[in-house]
Amino acid sequence: MSRFTETLNAQVANEFSASQQYVAFAVYYDAETLPQLAGFFYRQAVEERNHAMMLVQYLLDAGEDVTIPGIEAPKTSFADAAEPVALALAQEKRVTGQITNLARIAREEGNLVGEQFMAWFLKEQLEEESSMSALLRTVQRAQESNLLLVEDYLARTTATGGSAGAEADAPPAAGGAL
Repeated sequence: MSRFTETLNAQVANEFSASQQYVAFAVYYDAETLPQLAGFFYRQAVEERNHAMMLVQYLLDAGEDVTIPGIEAPKTSFADAAEPVALALAQEKRVTGQITNLARIAREEGNLVGEQFMAWFLKEQLEEESSMSALLRTVQRAQESNLLLVEDYLARTTATGGSAGAEADAPPAAGGAL
């Protein structure tokens, strides 16, 4: 098994772990009666699941072995409303590093198809970091005066329709994108 394939299989676990962590954030916000924040993170959880399944589909298409590793339980208690978003931003930055590493490994191994596949994920990570940075700044400002302003911000700035990962150039997800 190539180093790229091994690392890509490990990334499947990272994506599932991110999905579970986003579910934990969503549940926290649901319990705090903040439905827009909860919905945002429920959608993020599905998107991360879809990313994992895109990796699985690539491995299947490439005729590589697929391993579905177990993951650790997510963090479920938070000091305040900003902590989950700060953790989400840190998580997205970690994932950007992981995806960058995957692209680098593919390049080092001369796997041009794998490198090209990772390009979509790099573009996606730029969007994720930008979105989470903006949300964190908004939550930090709003929790000083009125956290419900975040609910309004999300209602105005996020799309709730359609399926995650439905972009025309998105890689296919095993089992179909949700």
